[in-house]
Amino acid sequence: MDVDRLLPTPEAADLIALTREIADKELSPRVDEYEAAETYPEGLFATLGEAGLLGLPYPEEYGGGGQPYEVYLQVLEELAARWAAVAVATSVHTLACHPLHTYGTAEQKERWLPGMLEGRTIGGYSLSEPQAGSDAAALSCKAERQDDGSGYRVTGTKAWITHGGKADFYALFARTAPGSHGISCFLAPGATDGLSFGLPERKMGLQAVPTTSAYWDGALLEADRLVGSEGQGLQIAFSALDSGRLGIAACATGLAQAALDAAVVYANERTTFGRRIVDHQGLGFLLADMAAAVDAARATYLDAARRRDLGRPFSRQASAAKLIATDTAMKVTTDAVQVLGGYGYTRDFPVERYMREAKITQIFEGTNQIQRLVISRGLAHAEK
Repeated sequence: MDVDRLLPTPEAADLIALTREIADKELSPRVDEYEAAETYPEGLFATLGEAGLLGLPYPEEYGGGGQPYEVYLQVLEELAARWAAVAVATSVHTLACHPLHTYGTAEQKERWLPGMLEGRTIGGYSLSEPQAGSDAAALSCKAERQDDGSGYRVTGTKAWITHGGKADFYALFARTAPGSHGISCFLAPGATDGLSFGLPERKMGLQAVPTTSAYWDGALLEADRLVGSEGQGLQIAFSALDSGRLGIAACATGLAQAALDAAVVYANERTTFGRRIVDHQGLGFLLADMAAAVDAARATYLDAARRRDLGRPFSRQASAAKLIATDTAMKVTTDAVQVLGGYGYTRDFPVERYMREAKITQIFEGTNQIQRLVISRGLAHAEK
């Protein structure tokens, strides 16, 4: 069912209506086939870009949509309710645009940002490494500045890259000096001599969009590919992740909403003992708890988004939204399988896929254990 949304402007309502139309036409008919075959949806992100859905929270002067995060996240939720992998990749693209938009020079932004925000180039986010996931300061991939001023030679391995091998550019984080203040950010082209990608990971879900490792073998990045200052990389990465976590919260909420909708439809059609199963109190109460949890998850990410839109601190609220929404997605999708019983365990219904897809939302862009750490540190700091 379509969520009854409280949107701030008529323009935002029109945008949600457009998103639903595109999602129902372009995503829903293809998701089952493409996910089962692990087939990348060639051309789909270009379609989303042409519709203006890949640069929504960025300024119109650079080709973005000029929309508040409150609206952008609800667009993501609508996409995720139809095809979670596409919504996550859209969120990651938005995340990958953040370093250039926020820390780039005027010249860099004029040169590259319009293509990124209009969806003519699709981005990936390259922070994690095999030995450095939650501990981002442990990066070992090196970017060595060349004495002749030609740029930086990058050597090392990056891991867990959404859209790896398919993206046109990557927000790359690499070490330019020792220590936690020795990490820098680069806008790296996807087609670079000395850059190669591993085979897609064999994942539990989100199989239509590849997740890969990247291998940098002395690849040269020109000097103007440095975003911000040398040593500013972790600051850039963490500022982007606060917003990225809201994107994942919205995707998780959309996934939970889709599972709830499927369970409600089934419960209204299936009968036992002469009654619809929705009319049995035990099942009805389970659906009620699922609906309440989805509503709460949505309210939590919208609260954090509105704080962001007002320019107020939102890091703790972003972590809370990511924690609550993704735990909700895991619980609601599992309960949806339970509502469908044995049918829920088959691939004849989408709820088994929803449950598999929900699990990763508790892991990427900061595990939920890391979110608890962020929240607890925020509380400790508030007491000082």
